[in-house]
Amino acid sequence: MVRIRLRRVGLKHQPSYRIVVADQRAARAGGYIEVIGFHNPRTQPSTDIVQEDRALYWLSVGAQPSEAVVTLFKRTGTAARFERLKAGAKLEELVAEAEKARAEAAPVSGRTRFASPEPGQGKMKPKGE
Repeated sequence: MVRIRLRRVGLKHQPSYRIVVADQRAARAGGYIEVIGFHNPRTQPSTDIVQEDRALYWLSVGAQPSEAVVTLFKRTGTAARFERLKAGAKLEELVAEAEKARAEAAPVSGRTRFASPEPGQGKMKPKGE
């Protein structure tokens, strides 16, 4: 069975995830068929980028999303667009709608949820002291 799930990437204690299509039996960090998106929970708000056309294609051919991916798809509107695709809407219209919604969304900030320490705080002392 083919699943749409998150694949962890990033540094230690700084996770970010790729949304991948993979065989259910493959390891979490193992091989995958295709990368269809990106999720970074450390930005405020979290960064969720989904290639709508590929996500809708894989859902239409029977790929099962994991629980975490279902939550992401609901947040980005992909789940609602897939329901409309099943009801008979055209894929091109849904993809155009998704692109328009992404363009109208608030710009993503590069700030993380965890602030850096001020100079002079923490274990490291500023240079020159």
